[in-house]
Amino acid sequence: MHSTFSYKDRQQMAEMGITEQTAMEQLKIFEKGLPSIRLQRPCTTGDDIRVLNDSDLEKYSQIYSEAEKDGKALKFVPASGAASRMFKLLLKFNKGFNNIHLNNFEANAENDSDYADFLKFANGIRNYAFWGDLKNLLDQKGLDIEERIQSGKFKEIVNAVVAEDGLNYAELPKGLIKFHQYGSETRTAFEEHLVEAAAYCKDKKGIARLHFTISPEHEEVVKSHIRSIRNKYEGNGLQFEISYSFQKPSTNTIAVDMENKPFRLEDGTILFRPGGHGALLKNLGELEGDIIFIKNIDNVVQDRLKGETYKYKRVLAGILVELQQSIFHYLHRLSNERVDPQLIKEANDFAGNKLSVYMSDYILNASLDEQKQFLIEKFNRPIRVGGMVKNEGEPGGGPFWVKHKDGTESMQVVEGAQVNKDDPEQKNIWESATHFSPTDFVCAVRDFRGKPFDLMKFRDLDAAFITKKYQDSRQLKALELPGLWNGSMAFWNTVFVEVPIITFNPVKTALDLLRPNHQPET
Repeated sequence: MHSTFSYKDRQQMAEMGITEQTAMEQLKIFEKGLPSIRLQRPCTTGDDIRVLNDSDLEKYSQIYSEAEKDGKALKFVPASGAASRMFKLLLKFNKGFNNIHLNNFEANAENDSDYADFLKFANGIRNYAFWGDLKNLLDQKGLDIEERIQSGKFKEIVNAVVAEDGLNYAELPKGLIKFHQYGSETRTAFEEHLVEAAAYCKDKKGIARLHFTISPEHEEVVKSHIRSIRNKYEGNGLQFEISYSFQKPSTNTIAVDMENKPFRLEDGTILFRPGGHGALLKNLGELEGDIIFIKNIDNVVQDRLKGETYKYKRVLAGILVELQQSIFHYLHRLSNERVDPQLIKEANDFAGNKLSVYMSDYILNASLDEQKQFLIEKFNRPIRVGGMVKNEGEPGGGPFWVKHKDGTESMQVVEGAQVNKDDPEQKNIWESATHFSPTDFVCAVRDFRGKPFDLMKFRDLDAAFITKKYQDSRQLKALELPGLWNGSMAFWNTVFVEVPIITFNPVKTALDLLRPNHQPET
């Protein structure tokens, strides 16, 4: 029987930790395609997004404070991505123009958003936290940056930001970019996460725990940076416990050509690509923490605004702790006691009121034993509590009720690419969302006996993405695994909570650093 893969292909996959079966399953996904997600309705404040009052805030913050002291908290920061996308605009103009003169750009800015955005960058150049480094670098090359700004000549400035012989910002991890200025001091995104962890992940011994996922090629430069700056923040009873992991090669996915056959490089090997942030599910599952905060590397803010973000981090964690305690209580009773109609009713009411999990008519009419097994199966899952922000036009996924292929419904975070917007009904539901997700989650990944869940069992593989890319000027199709907070957490117990917009401060492009929340107070 003819095999799709040769002996050398199987050797290549074995070295990466990828089984032939996994590769074949991925090829079938390309051939069959992936179904669009089926939206039922958006989650709203009247339908499963909790809105908290002042007493709630105080209550849940106090609940978390007790758990924090016991050293149960850890901050998980996906930080493996390079900043190339952040500086995409500068790379484009640096590559495309031998001279970059603002007079020429102003003529095109009215009709071309890229030119307009570049002018914003140029006009705000002195307001970047890396301005001092940029100025010093050009001084060393005998170039007067002020003279070039005044004359509108920006080629050398742009080159100094992105090029390898400059700051090399387009190739560095985003966490190493200087984000914020505090007087004469600056902080990278990594530093801001240390400051945050000290504020809400510190146990009674003064230890604050963080875990960064990084790329192997950036390992030394990241670790060197963190070694060089951690002493600025440690002391006075505070100590950081920092761990790292890489996105595993075994989570890479096979690429195919436009005929859905394995895409081969010039040397004949198959191209396997990183599977997106959903590949970090294994990294998450291997952590020791009982309460895991997940926050993107670029979602940080100036010190003057941190208080409100800290408050809601602690509150989300308090809700998680209370929820987990109640779930464990019911699981212990359901697992150890005889079938008790009153217990079944009480647990079922809790499932509906707190987890938005409901028995179908079939289960309601089944035996008490079947109802008990249903509740055990639904309770014994990882838990996530996610902050949701009122929709103000920012990019990102949103909270929706979704119908699965088995007919069940659940609350999910859905990205626009998962929705068939050619379907008027689905498009209308998508556009009626009142909230979006700032990817602000607190998670619990251990069961009621203290064992880690196998998180791979709780993801929805149908929530993967197929995208089109280029390699060596050839078009290919790539497969991204279900997103970490989307399909990878599809079958977790989920609670959504309304949080203020101040908790969402992403830096997707260099221009975002010019927003007020990333600038010093004037």
